Amino acid sequence: MDKLVAYLVGSEELQIRPAPLERDWMEATDQRYAYRCLPLNIANAHGWEILCPVGFTAVWTGGRGKEAVIVAADPGTRAPALSHFGHGVLTFHVHALFQTDPGTDLFVTGPLNRPKDAIGPLTGIVETDWAPFSFTMNWLFTRRATSVRFEKGEPFCHIFPLARGALEGIQPQIRRIEEAPDLERGYRTWAEGRTQFNADLAAGDQQAQREKWQKAYFRGEDPSGATRPATDHRSKLRLKPFSRR
Repeated sequence: MDKLVAYLVGSEELQIRPAPLERDWMEATDQRYAYRCLPLNIANAHGWEILCPVGFTAVWTGGRGKEAVIVAADPGTRAPALSHFGHGVLTFHVHALFQTDPGTDLFVTGPLNRPKDAIGPLTGIVETDWAPFSFTMNWLFTRRATSVRFEKGEPFCHIFPLARGALEGIQPQIRRIEEAPDLERGYRTWAEGRTQFNADLAAGDQQAQREKWQKAYFRGEDPSGATRPATDHRSKLRLKPFSRR
């Protein structure tokens, strides 16, 4: 799975980039502590973002018709979104036809971990290995009579390839953790250590205060501190930008 090509449709350029790790709200947390959550970091950068070419404002009056979504472009520009479906849906046209390897779909959603007030992204999965069709990126208003702003350069769409059929091949199960003694042992060790660390932190223990947070998962270590045998643990994603031939 290594093919992801964006064929431009029409004269408009496609502004697309590897999704960055940084988020404004994470930067604003005390001591930037939100970045201590590795699963959050990996998700932030898990794909590519399509950026808004110009700024505009939109509002939903609450009605079901197309006219209920009012889009106002910035002066001298044309807004990249419009009311196409009605029912409070704001639609962006993506001016590119994406192609992937056989058996690979494209997961299309809104920018990950970038909450936006009064509107939420809708998610789709597109069979981009065969379909000669473009797709739209849609957002659903969640509150009427509230102005929503998309800035120039703001991401409005997030994409990443997904192997078709991967989920259907999984047989989910529910078991008691006692059936996996090694896993239970590691979990108990982690849970007890976490409880003790938090208690030490609250009590002002100097060692705990120096550490600030437990880093075993971030480092790919098991609860005892030994390095995990797996060699594919990741603490960062480094995706390639789209290139032109």
